[in-house]
Amino acid sequence: MLFTSQNSLSEIWATLSHELHRGALDSKHPFRYVTLATSGEDAPEQRIVVLRKVDEALNFYFFTDSRTSKVTQIQENSNAEFLVYHSGKRTQIRVKGTLKIHHRNELSQEMWKRVQGDAQKAYNSTLSPGSEITNPDLAYDWPTELDDRFYAVLQFIPKTVEALQLNGLTHVRVSFSKSGVDWHGQWLAP
Repeated sequence: MLFTSQNSLSEIWATLSHELHRGALDSKHPFRYVTLATSGEDAPEQRIVVLRKVDEALNFYFFTDSRTSKVTQIQENSNAEFLVYHSGKRTQIRVKGTLKIHHRNELSQEMWKRVQGDAQKAYNSTLSPGSEITNPDLAYDWPTELDDRFYAVLQFIPKTVEALQLNGLTHVRVSFSKSGVDWHGQWLAP
């Protein structure tokens, strides 16, 4: 377990914050892979994204191709939510907030430096992600020179962080809300 009812809200916050930061730093951490939900045309849409960075203000950063449907959805409605689950600790964390797109700006150019070698191909396909094709091999066409023209960084700005610690019949649930730069916790019925 990551926390129990015996922990204070401030101890729980410190633990959750630490584990979320670890998700960006440790490629084997369960919080590395995030289920991100955005608002689609008719219904919510979810996908797995890789947590690349968490800053001191607890903003979360993900990389994407600027031509994806999620970028279009974010442009229309920036509200989003993501979910992570630690199966070993039996802990679920839901984070609600807004997404900001960084494309061809200082932040995206700085983070592009972290994308090395063949990993750059993920943001350089000649076809836009989701394009219909007649043969899977058609998806693997890249220009000779790879660049950051389609590379974008999604900055997730959290408003609430809710955690559920599963523990038989005595689950523990907490919620933290951001007010200014401070986070305030509240116990919730599981």
